[in-house]
Amino acid sequence: MLDFIYYPVSWILWFWHRVFGFAFGPDNGLTWALAVVFLVFTLRVLLYKPFVKQVRTTKQMQELQPQIKELQKKYKNDRQKMAVEMQKLQKDHGFNPLMGCLPILAQVPVFLGLFHVLRSFNRTGHGIGQLGMSAYDNAHTPNYVFSAADVQSFLSARIFGAPISAFITSPASELQAFADYGGVPTKVTIAIIAIPLMVIAGLATHFNARASVARQTPEAAANPQAAMMNKLALWVFPLGVLVGGPFLPIAILLYWVSNNIWTYGQQHLVFGRMEKEEEEKKQAKLEQRAQNAPKPGVKPVNTRKKAAPSADDAVDAEEAADGVDAPPSTNGTGKTPTKATGQRRPGGQRRPNRGRANQKRRR
Repeated sequence: MLDFIYYPVSWILWFWHRVFGFAFGPDNGLTWALAVVFLVFTLRVLLYKPFVKQVRTTKQMQELQPQIKELQKKYKNDRQKMAVEMQKLQKDHGFNPLMGCLPILAQVPVFLGLFHVLRSFNRTGHGIGQLGMSAYDNAHTPNYVFSAADVQSFLSARIFGAPISAFITSPASELQAFADYGGVPTKVTIAIIAIPLMVIAGLATHFNARASVARQTPEAAANPQAAMMNKLALWVFPLGVLVGGPFLPIAILLYWVSNNIWTYGQQHLVFGRMEKEEEEKKQAKLEQRAQNAPKPGVKPVNTRKKAAPSADDAVDAEEAADGVDAPPSTNGTGKTPTKATGQRRPGGQRRPNRGRANQKRRR
């Protein structure tokens, strides 16, 4: 049913097993452990760009939190209108909230696929995903892309005496599958390896969540939904690793630890680059502002446009420069125009009477 997940996971695991098998031997527990670890790294490399997009989307959502709250308050009684306005806000700022969940959602099928493939190396049990095979049939039946020889190699692999496909709560009947390939392991041997991995995985999950919460803005952290998710990430998820650890194969615990280690390092790398980009943008703005500012001792230039002088002002200025008043015109009547009627220019145009303004210029 989910072969489209199981086969790709099997191929990646098979590839890394071949790579490390040349160095440590195909039956070595370290070979299989490193194959699982590098399966995680391969997945995270493929999801690097979506992870960066997730971080930027989360940051944008935190910055837009006041506007989102305003829309929620404004359209609290009209959910349809609020949804339309939220989509418009997201479109205007060019981000998609689904990108914030993509890396996590992409890891879920890989986790389930790896869990199923690892469980399928030992199909002697009964229940979901188990076929109830005999120990002999199980060891001589291929497992997806792995041949029967690979299945026997996996059963022989040990980490300090514990098979990496075994878990603390493994039934005794399932442990019999390892009898001809290194002997039947004890639950104490399995617990000695599994419990430290469970603790490390839980602590790594907690500190990853703490690092993420510390980078949230106060407005985002005050959001009730964000506050609830923060509590889940800080306490419930790490506790879930400790509670569910006894039911998980050692290889899955290795997957969990290596995934959290990668996440911790990647977060510091990505956030460090983003902080550097923001610092460079601020520095560029300061330099631009410094270039536009006047130099010391230089009077700032008034960039406002002065009003263009009118034709009348130009004539008056010429008259004032010559020191001669224009002779009054009789307009062919022999009478000098009165003050009320004003003076006329050559050509019959009436000159406006400026009164005190003209007197000030002549003085």
